[in-house]
Formats: sequence, C-alpha cells, structure tokens
Amino acid sequence: MVENTGFSGLRPLDFFWSTSRFNLSLHKPLLMGIVNVTPDSFSDNGKYLNNELAILHAAKLVKEGADILDIGGESSRPGATPINAQQEWQRIGAVIDELVRWGVPLSLDSYRLETQLRALDKGVDIINDIWALQHSGAVERLLNYRCGVCLMHMNGEPLTMQRSPMIGTGSEGFARVKKFLAQRANSLRAAGFAKERIVLDPGIGFGKTVPQNLFLLKNQTELMDLGYPTLMGWSRKSTLGEVTECAVDERLTPSIAALIMALDRGANILRVHDVKESAQALKVWSAVQCSQ
Repeated sequence: MVENTGFSGLRPLDFFWSTSRFNLSLHKPLLMGIVNVTPDSFSDNGKYLNNELAILHAAKLVKEGADILDIGGESSRPGATPINAQQEWQRIGAVIDELVRWGVPLSLDSYRLETQLRALDKGVDIINDIWALQHSGAVERLLNYRCGVCLMHMNGEPLTMQRSPMIGTGSEGFARVKKFLAQRANSLRAAGFAKERIVLDPGIGFGKTVPQNLFLLKNQTELMDLGYPTLMGWSRKSTLGEVTECAVDERLTPSIAALIMALDRGANILRVHDVKESAQALKVWSAVQCSQ
C-alpha cells in the first residue's frame, strides 16, 4: 500500500527508520526538534547552555510536537571553533541522562566517535553525523549497535566551509552531493548496516553556495532515487536570510516556506528549531494530502 503525498508522488506505508529503541514509521513526516547545548549556536546564541534550561527547552519541544529530539554540544555553524570530546560531554551528558528516560527518540548531533559511543551506551537512538561516519573506526564500531544513523554531506569543515564552498553551478553541486551520499550509504551497507538504519541529509548550508542550496531544494525529489529516507534542515539557514534579507531571529516564515517545499518534494524528517509553528504547518499540509 502507498499513501499519496502530492508533489513527491508515493510514500511507502512500510517505510521506517530502525533505531536503538524505536522503529520510527515514516509513512508521515517527522519533526526533529533541535536542542543546542552550546554557547555559540548560530540560531539561539547559547540560550540553552545550562543543563536545566536545555532540559526545559526539550520538554517544550516535545509538548509542541517534536517526534525526535536532536541533542548537540558543539556548534557546526560556519566558522565555529572546534572543542574537545571532554568539553562536548560536559555539556550534554547530564541532558542525555534525563532525556533518555522520557521515552522519546533521541538523536545525538556529534561526529566524535568517543562521544557517539558514550551516548549510545546511555541509550541514545540515532547518530546524526555531519561527517557521515567517515572518521576512523566509526562504521565498524557503530555497526555493533542497533542505532539509526543520519549521513550528511558537508564540503570542507565547519571552521572554513563557507570561506571555500563548493565550486560550480547548482546542478553540478547537486550531482556531487548525490554521488557522495550514495557512496557513503553503499559503504555502510557493505560493512553490514541494514538499509532501514540509514537516513540521508544533503547538508543545506554546509559548504554550499546559495544557488546550490536552492537547487538542492528544487530538485530534492531526485534524492529519493537513492532509496533512503531524507532529512532536511532548512530551519533559519543563512540561504533564507540571503533570499529574504532577514536576520536569524526573523526567519520563521522563510523556514516554514522551505519546510513545506521540502515536504512536497518527499522529505521524511524535518530538523527544526520552531517546533510549534512547524507542527501547525505540517498539520495543514497533511490535511491537504488526505483530502478527497
């Protein structure tokens, strides 16, 4: 059986994301709420660096409709300065200890294998890795867990990626992104990962130009050819600011517009800051898809 989803064509009803504790059904899109426990996030300026505030924010996101919580202890914004594994865990360890008891799927936004393994041992369900598990030993060690993984494309590294973004047109950039994601997914499958554990993220804003980011959204349906669910993260991104001339804290409307376009083009998971407003938009979109 299939469900008609408009522009994106058909969405299999048995599509799911296999994670440590949950098989997350993807017959309808899921919202991933962002919990940044960092002092230098581009979007919230360290608002939730305190553990108690981060936990309260996570509770608010769940109440507003988040299906997954994505916990991060290091900013990956353009120009962000790296920290070490100890600093990262000091920020997120206590937050994970609390949130893992809530019965809500938890994602860890980290590329460090040491942090990933500590979080998985605590019960985290998903590893959301901007380096797509390219670091030494990551694929082999995570294979032994049942966690879901999100493989993202990034050109360069956070500190310098927007100083030297991908060269070429939107279509040329799209071809590189699609090829990279296919190669990384194939590498995991060859190592023994079940297909149902893998989700792909084209990495909006990660070492890409504005035209390349917009072309990715316009042609997002072509990523479905790879046969994996897609996660899209347009929330408050700088490309939206370039298009609308809006500051970060004024990008709610552009973010919702991009979210709807991503949904129409087959996105399965939407990574968002503004869960309440995104959930409202998703309800309207879903009602239209189900109308007869």
